[in-house]
Amino acid sequence: MTKEIILDLISQGEGVTIEFKECKNEVAAEVYPTVCSFSNRFGGHIFMGVNDNGEIIGVNPKCVKDMRKNFSNMLNNPQKISPTLYLSADEYEIDGKTILYVYVPKSSQVHTCNKITYDRIEDADINISNNTTQMAELYMRKQTEFTEKKLLPYLTINELDLSLMNRVRNLVKSKDPNHPWIQMDDMEIFRSAGLYERDFVSGNEGFNLAAVLLFGKDDTIKSCLPAYKTDAIYRVEKIDRYDDRDDVRTNLIDSFNRLTDFICRHIDDKFVLEGTQRISVKSIIAREIVSNILMHREYMNPFPAKIVIEKDKILTENANKTYHYGRIQADNFTPYPKNPIIANFFNNIGCADELGSGVRNLYKYTKLYSDSEPMLIEDDIFRIEIPLIDINNDETETIDADKTPINTDKMPINTDKMPINTDKREEIILDYLRENGSISNKNACELIGLKDSTVKKIFSKMVNKGLITPIGERKSRKYVLAKK
Repeated sequence: MTKEIILDLISQGEGVTIEFKECKNEVAAEVYPTVCSFSNRFGGHIFMGVNDNGEIIGVNPKCVKDMRKNFSNMLNNPQKISPTLYLSADEYEIDGKTILYVYVPKSSQVHTCNKITYDRIEDADINISNNTTQMAELYMRKQTEFTEKKLLPYLTINELDLSLMNRVRNLVKSKDPNHPWIQMDDMEIFRSAGLYERDFVSGNEGFNLAAVLLFGKDDTIKSCLPAYKTDAIYRVEKIDRYDDRDDVRTNLIDSFNRLTDFICRHIDDKFVLEGTQRISVKSIIAREIVSNILMHREYMNPFPAKIVIEKDKILTENANKTYHYGRIQADNFTPYPKNPIIANFFNNIGCADELGSGVRNLYKYTKLYSDSEPMLIEDDIFRIEIPLIDINNDETETIDADKTPINTDKMPINTDKMPINTDKREEIILDYLRENGSISNKNACELIGLKDSTVKKIFSKMVNKGLITPIGERKSRKYVLAKK
């Protein structure tokens, strides 16, 4: 979200999708009914630090950290918002004043705040809990827009794989040690996540299609969605067929792991520094590709989803419910959840971040990985193309070593000792040898973030230059500084 877009939204004034809250030192209680009503209607934009007239007054910068934390915690509290939501308040500085901005997507579920159902009428949050006509209209609207909400009243808990529940609790605990799901029993989690609900139109109660996709046994999924599958193909040598393939027809939790592993197994890695952290770019790209293809697919469409890895690119295709056509740009798009229940579940277990972050991450890390931009095309079939590079190329750098070397010991390059005709990767290795005495292929791979075959070429050049000397047999070979 750019400053220009924020100012444009504020200039429109309050309405059915825009709300201003002053909130100088804390998140006002009135914010949460608005979150609820936006979720139940069209979605919308909340600005904290802006008064009713659209004047930016700002929030107290000293309170921002606690306000953001408290906001997220309240939305994850089923006693406050039910089903829970995973949203974040983003911080922006406008004309020297700090505001907090929240984008609330339209939800496929009916949400309550303090056990009250709110709907958005013009610029007001209206309590409709006791209005049976409005409640029925709200439920009908949700069911026709989001197929993940399709209720399966005859599906019992026996058709679900409950062994996944312990994994879910461990995943949410690793992300948030105080997450409420940790203390809930299985049915409480199903209800909190919106996977078990009541249809106020028909009076039926039960599990929905999202529950089947996330927790269904393979036979259950096949019975409910016979055409469901994700086809992962690696096609480099045998271009008329494939070199490797995984036909994935299992629950989305296991599908996420199998598909990310498949991508990581078949593309080279590149390590970069983000702040002081050394990160694997391919892992981030794989995560965003897979979470997108699983969270935002139209599952009632029989079109099979595909992930195809070729020599120079990754291609994906999946059925889509289109809200706008054309290429998606990182700095000019409105995120819209196709399956909000599934997306919210993925957020809670750490398989995805807040809505819209996947597009931004793909643009950011594809640029770092291949110095190119991804192509994301929204149509009836949603397509992604990620350019790849050949990490085996000796000219490929994994980092800007002028700024910070990839070094697990955080050792600086000693340029005073740098021999003539050495590149930066060689000097990182030489500094390591001066400190530790010897180095193996494995040590060097971890040190400079390149694969084994590339490190061997660097060692070979250094031996030919007389900089290092190999010792030991091939399997246990190490290298030491050459004697002058």
